[in-house]
Amino acid sequence: MTIAAPSADPSAIRHIIVLGTPSATSFTHAVAETYRDAVRDCGQHASLRDLYAMRFNPLLGPTERPTVSGHALLPDVAAELALLEGAAVIAFVYPLWVGMPPAIIKGYIHRVLGAGFREPDLLSGTQVSLLHGKRLLGFSASASTRPWLEEHGQWASIRQGIDSYLASVFGLVDGGHVHFDSIVEGVPEHYVRECLAEVRETARRTCAAVLSERHARRNDARRLLLAQ
Repeated sequence: MTIAAPSADPSAIRHIIVLGTPSATSFTHAVAETYRDAVRDCGQHASLRDLYAMRFNPLLGPTERPTVSGHALLPDVAAELALLEGAAVIAFVYPLWVGMPPAIIKGYIHRVLGAGFREPDLLSGTQVSLLHGKRLLGFSASASTRPWLEEHGQWASIRQGIDSYLASVFGLVDGGHVHFDSIVEGVPEHYVRECLAEVRETARRTCAAVLSERHARRNDARRLLLAQ
């Protein structure tokens, strides 16, 4: 399991990076590490949750189904929710296999993000307070190209069925999705460097955005106090 560097400031802006790849030497793993390091360079806190290294169980247990209520959270889910609660950004990083995210990523979404979620809450417009307002990012990679994914409907499936849907259901801010094409064995090093430079730039933009939002909230709070 990848452990985050300790943060001396308990009020530091926090990013949770959820990584779903079995290879520690893969391009996708490098994307997650690059994003983590860029966030830390910006003075913010980043925790890398390497699901395969953690041996995260993606199987939804019988007591975890949305239709079952009254059961305590399992320890692994409770630990992840505790991390997410203090985060400003949740970044999912994964390869696409057969045009879809790995099962371990979907299992994390079902078991962790979906913990305690009830469909009647969606119909009534009830906010999921734990996740509401956090920024959601996506990074993916595949051997195919994005035009090919678009032609076969997979890109729309990922953006609408995962990113947009999660943002809508859980009240997350859609921070965008960066996809890297043609990631195959023997990919040229210069192309990898270009991709990782894009990851760093995305991290910097995201850090700047969440910092600006924090300042705006604090200024609003001060104005409210002065107006009382």
